[in-house]
Amino acid sequence: MTYKVVLEPSEEGISASVPGLPGFWPQGATETEALANIAEAIREYLAVVHEQLQGANVREIEVTV
Repeated sequence: MTYKVVLEPSEEGISASVPGLPGFWPQGATETEALANIAEAIREYLAVVHEQLQGANVREIEVTV
């Protein structure tokens, strides 16, 4: 999966967010660290969603922009 990530300077270095997944604001001392931290946050979020959907009647759709 690919996500758009917004990087912004912060007091701790670089803050990262994903507009498609609001609520995540991991940070890092460097851009590389911030991107690694946001990637881990996304993985953890998706694991929880996957777990919560077990047994649910789920469908997938593709949306193009």
